[in-house]
Amino acid sequence: NILFICGGAFHGLEKIIERGISKRTMGFEAQLYTRDDKPLRELLAQVQPEDLLKFGLIPEFIGRLPIVATLEELTEEDFVRILTTPKNALVRQYQKYFDFEKVKLKFTDAALRAIAQEALRRNTGAPGLRSIMEEIMLDTMYELPSRTDVQECMVTEEAVARRQQPALLYKQAS
Repeated sequence: NILFICGGAFHGLEKIIERGISKRTMGFEAQLYTRDDKPLRELLAQVQPEDLLKFGLIPEFIGRLPIVATLEELTEEDFVRILTTPKNALVRQYQKYFDFEKVKLKFTDAALRAIAQEALRRNTGAPGLRSIMEEIMLDTMYELPSRTDVQECMVTEEAVARRQQPALLYKQAS
């Protein structure tokens, strides 16, 4: 009773599946699909062992995969949830960093959506969220330890889109 699980990003597999589908449909009334017509998830759901063989996997390996399941691509909403919901979400991590400097860090909903859209555009998946966040926050994070006059930091959609520093709210002089 051994469970054999493998996973990965099989870039280019969709082209092999597409070729296999177009070969299987013939005639004047056959429906021809292009990558633009069918969502990637529908295309990958049709993967066959021979497609994996053409992709370059060895037969002995393919034989150990009796069930092939595909995952759906992440959506903008998924990325926003990844940024905010888990216990160790990126937004919470950055808020903790800022708490060390006694600065409250906030993100507008539009900023979170803009970060998610950038991750979708880059096609880097969830790991790409961290690099986007670092690009936005890095300068501010290095600047804060030497400042005592900052009370709050607000990341806006403009800060994300234009790679500008987030808006800082200063303490009132007493």
